[in-house]
Amino acid sequence: MELRIMTNKLILIGFIIYNCLYSEHVKIPLIVFCLLIYICVNLSIAITKKRKIKKDFTIISMLLSIYSYFEVEPLFILLLPLNLYEWGEDMPRFRWVIFVISMIPIILINGQLAAIYGLTTAFSFLLFSITKLDATRIEKLENQVDQTRKSNYSLAKTINENKEYMRQSQYTFQLEERNRLSQEIHDKIGHSMTGTLIQLEAAKRLLEKDREKAAELLQNAIHISKEGIEKIRWTLKNIKPSPEQMGINRLKLLIDECSARNHIQISFLYQGDLDVITHIQWKIIFENITEALTNTMKYAKATHVSINIHVLNTLIKVEVKDNGKGHGKIKKGMGIIGMEERAASVHGKVIVDGSNGFSVTTLLPKYE
Repeated sequence: MELRIMTNKLILIGFIIYNCLYSEHVKIPLIVFCLLIYICVNLSIAITKKRKIKKDFTIISMLLSIYSYFEVEPLFILLLPLNLYEWGEDMPRFRWVIFVISMIPIILINGQLAAIYGLTTAFSFLLFSITKLDATRIEKLENQVDQTRKSNYSLAKTINENKEYMRQSQYTFQLEERNRLSQEIHDKIGHSMTGTLIQLEAAKRLLEKDREKAAELLQNAIHISKEGIEKIRWTLKNIKPSPEQMGINRLKLLIDECSARNHIQISFLYQGDLDVITHIQWKIIFENITEALTNTMKYAKATHVSINIHVLNTLIKVEVKDNGKGHGKIKKGMGIIGMEERAASVHGKVIVDGSNGFSVTTLLPKYE
């Protein structure tokens, strides 16, 4: 803002100098002296940051313009409006009042100078108003940028805190799970092993004295051992998640991560009895879906991807389809060949279609 106003002042000073050079009755030394003082004062206005000092220098500049008008050169009056607008820049409600006040000298000015003064005053007011609006808009944008920066910092801090909370929660969960397993092994398996050991020790002592009692104790030990083995199997079965849970949860994590990273909508649907899908089939399904999603993000220019897992009577159908540009003639690269090889390893196959968007369908046999 200060740069524009200073440029306008320099233009007016240049106009004054030009007219004085071609005028016969001028006081050149005095004009130069007054112009130097005016430039120094207005540079001080532009440099200083304190509002009160700015206003004091502005008043000095206006008084200098008025004095120079009467005593040195009438053209100095052209410098008055800009200083007047600067003086009232922090009073936007009285902007038009200040403009009217700046037009009052036109009544006292005679001849051609009155027209020049009126034009200069109007142009200066227009320039000052536009500059003020730009400055206000820039300040508003800077405030918005600062607010956005603060919001981003707050969001980043919240994310870091959430990550730390999740890490601590995961660690706490692991400790709780270890404690639960330890307690469960102690309560269910430890007691069985202790009972078995006691029975075996007693049978060892009675083996020569009372064979029937020793045989009974051995049978009890065998029975307790069988119960302990069953408890171990039951505990491990409860601890180990099913293949269906592992497969679906792993796929959901992959889909959420891919959707967030690439800003694309991905829908996921699964139907049928997913328990029949084996570990090796889940591995093939996961790797083929990963490869299909990677190709979609690279080449398809799609906005939506649908993933559908359907367990039918004799096979498992996995389809990844996007709404991208598709491809009429499909050239199989390493990605598609890799998907076909993975499916073929369990006697399955892969069907690729690029006629309407792009779809990759993996068909795997269903094992009973």
